[in-house]
Amino acid sequence: MCTGANYTTRDHYFGRNLDLEFSYHETVTITPRNFPFEFRKEQTLATHHAIIGMATIADGYPLYYDATNEKGLSMAGLNFPENADYKPESQDKKNITPFEFIPWILGQFETVEQVKAELATLSLVNISFSESFPLSPLHWIISDRNRSITVESVKEGLKVYDNPVGVLTNNPTFDIQLFNLNNYMHLSKNPPEKNFSDGLDFDVYSRGMGAIGLPGDLSSASRFVKAAFTKLNSLSGDSESESISQFFQILGSVAQQRGLVQVEPGKFEITIYSSCCNTDKGIYYYTTYENSQVTGVDMHKEDLDATTLVDYPLIKGQQIHMQN
Repeated sequence: MCTGANYTTRDHYFGRNLDLEFSYHETVTITPRNFPFEFRKEQTLATHHAIIGMATIADGYPLYYDATNEKGLSMAGLNFPENADYKPESQDKKNITPFEFIPWILGQFETVEQVKAELATLSLVNISFSESFPLSPLHWIISDRNRSITVESVKEGLKVYDNPVGVLTNNPTFDIQLFNLNNYMHLSKNPPEKNFSDGLDFDVYSRGMGAIGLPGDLSSASRFVKAAFTKLNSLSGDSESESISQFFQILGSVAQQRGLVQVEPGKFEITIYSSCCNTDKGIYYYTTYENSQVTGVDMHKEDLDATTLVDYPLIKGQQIHMQN
């Protein structure tokens, strides 16, 4: 399972936790403007916006998990099992497979408003990349500096939701996740007020009691509430260091530790990596499960007019700075 989020200080930041029990050898991948994006049912994009994000490169093609383009538009695909429903090819729609969805959107568009117009013409079709890489059941968060939407291809069709919290996890569908926040409207960053009874004396015996009832388990519905509460109440300075530190703290509030979520005997889901992209500067930061030091890759230090992919393997071992 996974969690995606936005955060804005002076700059806008977008990123996610990837929570799985295995890795596909993902790398930080930069797709320059002249790398030809080929699509199974639509015409090749010979030129497009440059993109940076996390991807598995298969047969020379970047299978992006999350990414940002040079215009600041960002997108991430998160697990959506049993709800995701991809369609047969349609004669009156643009047919894009889910593994092409991020390149198709980020390659061409600059704002969420432009994306919403494109989605009315789009069908996500049931075509896998290969036998080794079958389609994953996904839904997506798409964001720019000012707005976020959630896109879900379900049995009823392609659903597009405004996402006012700028957060996404997994099941259930986004409309239910958003409605569920009503159950937590009493939570507060402030100390609690006495509403229980006028006939009893109450002791605010600890800081943080205004958030009693905030979910702490690792289910996707609970992580949505926890991430939304944390993100919407987060404060930091607007420097790069303060901003990315706060963003990783937001993601850390819903990170998964080995041993807590067993998916089958002996296999446990963990937060394989956490990412934070400064979408204004095109700098992609990440941490991994065993490396809490923040590592960054700046897309603008590469030749963005090139024709070949640039990828950086993840630094996974813990980086420890000894002071004596």
